[in-house]
Amino acid sequence: MRIAIVGAGIGGLCTAVALQNLGLDVSIYEAAPVIKPVGAGIGLAANAILGLKRLGIEQAVVSKGHQVTSLRMLDTKGKIISNQDTELLGPDFANANLVIHRSELHEVLLSRLLPNSLHLNKKLLSFRRKKENLILYFSDGSSSVTNLLIAADGIRSVVRQQLIPDSKPRYAGYTCWRAVIENPNIPLNKMASVETWTAAGRVGMSPLSHNRIYWYCCINAKENDSCMREMKPKDLADSFLNAHTPIAEIIRSTAPEQLIWSDVFDIKPLQHFVYEDNIVLLGDAAHATTPNMGQGACQAIEDAVVLAQCLATQSDRPTALKHYEKRRVKRTKRIIWQSRLLGWMAHWESPFWCRFRNGVLRSVPKIVTKKQIAWLFKVDF
Repeated sequence: MRIAIVGAGIGGLCTAVALQNLGLDVSIYEAAPVIKPVGAGIGLAANAILGLKRLGIEQAVVSKGHQVTSLRMLDTKGKIISNQDTELLGPDFANANLVIHRSELHEVLLSRLLPNSLHLNKKLLSFRRKKENLILYFSDGSSSVTNLLIAADGIRSVVRQQLIPDSKPRYAGYTCWRAVIENPNIPLNKMASVETWTAAGRVGMSPLSHNRIYWYCCINAKENDSCMREMKPKDLADSFLNAHTPIAEIIRSTAPEQLIWSDVFDIKPLQHFVYEDNIVLLGDAAHATTPNMGQGACQAIEDAVVLAQCLATQSDRPTALKHYEKRRVKRTKRIIWQSRLLGWMAHWESPFWCRFRNGVLRSVPKIVTKKQIAWLFKVDF
């Protein structure tokens, strides 16, 4: 069986590693002409770490990142709204959350690929069926024949758009900046990722390895707003002057060229991830979600592990792909809707409703928080 994976992001590379571990013939096609060390920080929750363990690369990834034990949500004054502590789940999960630079995760994944399996400068334009196979057509004029196509080409997936033209990215109503900086001698809790909710927007901060800080902030805005695009670190810092320290200080310590800006999108949950028994949607191509639960990359890693398990344990490919779809659609659908709801609440601007929201969240019993964390992190691998 010849397998083509379109897209060399986290989902595509994890899938390639998983399938190559099974001894399958895998080719990865990436639109970019070169793989550059770009991006900012990324959170890998306990479920993702377990997935990486199944792929045999957990230790290599963990050695590059920084482990934390909790995600804390704070109000403008720095008081705790919610504390999602993985230590509540016991010792197996206490240190199973990682913050890592996206490029360092990519570095590990790329190092695990078999030689000559990654093909760069291969932007997919379209595909068509020819009997039992699929023919892929690329922008450089080349083509390739495959038995199984795995679309890991992101939220604007060419494969998904050809299969489901009505499935379009949905703008979430807020825009986001991210950066990784050297720590300017600011004391941080090194065991926690912290997100602060204010009427002006929200800001997240996490320690990284090598004395670095990963931060992001999200602000309500029109889609593709030119004013937002031109924002500099000083402008962003001024937006959060009323927030607790050291938010403004960290943002102000960022150089303009370190900023990465993008609007936030998701897609409406799909009913199917498998089409015609040999086309599979995976990662953001299948279930792009807003980043409010920190599960985008985590779910792509889960996809890779589950797909490989299904192909390894089922007697034939159509049955294997049906099992993959059954195991992934319901879980990712719930995450998309929950993340969308969380983002909506986080971006309330009325001081009155912000206080009301914070009060309600503080009153949630610990057992409810524990059950939610357990549902996210304890996956069936």
